[in-house]
Amino acid sequence: MHLETVAAAAVGMTGSLGNVGYGLAAIGAGIGIGLVVSKTIESIARQPELASRLQVTMWIGIAFTEALALIALATPFIFGK
Repeated sequence: MHLETVAAAAVGMTGSLGNVGYGLAAIGAGIGIGLVVSKTIESIARQPELASRLQVTMWIGIAFTEALALIALATPFIFGK
């Protein structure tokens, strides 16, 4: 047996680190989207006449942030054993 397998069995841990990685990526995406939306709301409060342009930029930022989370979801399947 490998040393990692013995250590994992002793502690009772099973599973994949990919699950942990995706959980961290989901937390990161949630924080990123929260920051994008909060700054957009702050900008609209300062200059209401730019609301439509700012909202378009906000949706693009949200899409890119979610794309990073989806890449993190796919990574364990691509590089897994």
